[in-house]
Amino acid sequence: MSTGTVTPTTDEQSLEAENLRSRRGFRMPRLLGSATDITLILILIVVVFAVLDFQSFFTVQNFTQILINAALLLVMAVGATFVLITGGVDLSVGSVLVFSGVIAGKVMELFGSAGWGASLAGIAAALVAGTAWGIVNGLVITKLHVPPLIATLGSYGAAQGLAQIITNGNDLKNVPIELVDSIGFGRVFGIPILVIIALVVAAIGGLVLWATRYGRRTYAVGSNAEAARRAGINVDRHLLKVYAFAGMLAGLAGILSFAKFGTTTLAGHATDNLNVIAAVVIGGTSLFGGVGTMIGTVVGTLIPATLANGLVIVGLNSFWRDFAVGVVLVAAVYLDQLRRRSRSPR
Repeated sequence: MSTGTVTPTTDEQSLEAENLRSRRGFRMPRLLGSATDITLILILIVVVFAVLDFQSFFTVQNFTQILINAALLLVMAVGATFVLITGGVDLSVGSVLVFSGVIAGKVMELFGSAGWGASLAGIAAALVAGTAWGIVNGLVITKLHVPPLIATLGSYGAAQGLAQIITNGNDLKNVPIELVDSIGFGRVFGIPILVIIALVVAAIGGLVLWATRYGRRTYAVGSNAEAARRAGINVDRHLLKVYAFAGMLAGLAGILSFAKFGTTTLAGHATDNLNVIAAVVIGGTSLFGGVGTMIGTVVGTLIPATLANGLVIVGLNSFWRDFAVGVVLVAAVYLDQLRRRSRSPR
């Protein structure tokens, strides 16, 4: 006699068990992750330069300059952290920065390039332009199934080319003085506003990554996209959001760059994409996805900036920074591979 109870089939039981394992596997990593190790490296770098030239290097003014130099990269690195944690990559951020600055400049020209009305319109235009490029990247990756490396490399060239076409290869310089004085050179209690904006962006990004469902899903997708799908996550939609977010932050960096330099600097960001990825990976985020912290990204961004600053102070060519960053980057990826191997079942 039937009792009304339906006994699950073997396949249904297997699927449910897989879903349960997937949900259990989506645990948030430690807040600090590998940031402790990389912080010790940063401290070591500071100590070395302080010993070599204490009076010039170990000053509040010099440390402030280091933070200013790192601010734009940090804003873009926050978005790149999300992208790399999903197992993707975004090579377009430098060009999207330039394109967003150009769009902002053109919009501000329509408003007379003066006053806060023009400034706010330019800020909004830069954010929209950056987000639009991010959405394009996400759609190409999720709907056309083009690998992120190729999709964003194509966007890198397309965004840079469009910026050159719109400006006929000439930098835009009509930036409202209000924007330059407030964001570009303004300070609050002696701290540059550029630095404050970058740190606020990093803090918000870290909070979202560590303490929200959006952050948990970002780690889940990077850890195992198929398991994430089985657990009910719309992976394509989430990836679209992640790339849109990265694009928006590149757009924010575009208007910050415009305010800082007073020009669109069309040719000044050719290596930003590599510098951003290097900073994020040095900070402990895995190129293979599923691992990374925002604290690590902040420290990873400060290392190249500190190296460049310290090398100039001690009288060495700043090109040595690229060599040092390259060595540290390769070492960081190698150590990440060792960690992955040690965690893998034998």
